Amino acid sequence: MTRLAHLLDHNEQFARDHTPVPLGLPTTRLILVTCLDHRIDPAAVLGLQPGDAPVIRNAGGRVTQSVIGDIAYLAFLAESLLGATGPLFEVAVLHHTQCGTGFLADPEFLRRATRATGVAEAVLSGSQVAEPDSTVREDVERLLASPLVPPTVSVSGHVYDIETGRVTTVTDARYPEEAATTGARRQ
Repeated sequence: MTRLAHLLDHNEQFARDHTPVPLGLPTTRLILVTCLDHRIDPAAVLGLQPGDAPVIRNAGGRVTQSVIGDIAYLAFLAESLLGATGPLFEVAVLHHTQCGTGFLADPEFLRRATRATGVAEAVLSGSQVAEPDSTVREDVERLLASPLVPPTVSVSGHVYDIETGRVTTVTDARYPEEAATTGARRQ
């Protein structure tokens, strides 16, 4: 028996009322990048429904090269297969307070995590979210600076407070060309 078994009953109810969502742009024109922490349910926190927004999750909700590749691919799909033009979507980076990756700030914990996971210390350290207001700004700038993010994609940064349940905007949505005028964009 699997631990998922009792949840499959919920799936049966879901399937009875399910209406498939056709392939297309997300209805909110938003892509969410957030942490895999089980205390954060983007659908519940933001009121999302199927078809509203793709959610990319990883430890810390950090913008990695893999995340950048996913965003570039989604933009490519929107432009190539769906014929979308003009502003495609906004990428909302959502970090949170009390993130478990904050433990990686402790050098001994970081060394143990490196040994346990086989992931390089620099990579693990880069996923750390001890100060979410700061790391969300870093990740917004990383996306805006990437040559793989097209100028039709805007990026914003937000922090979810575990204690209050509130999301606050740290960085308003900006397009890569706006970052280029401030010198953040790479060629």
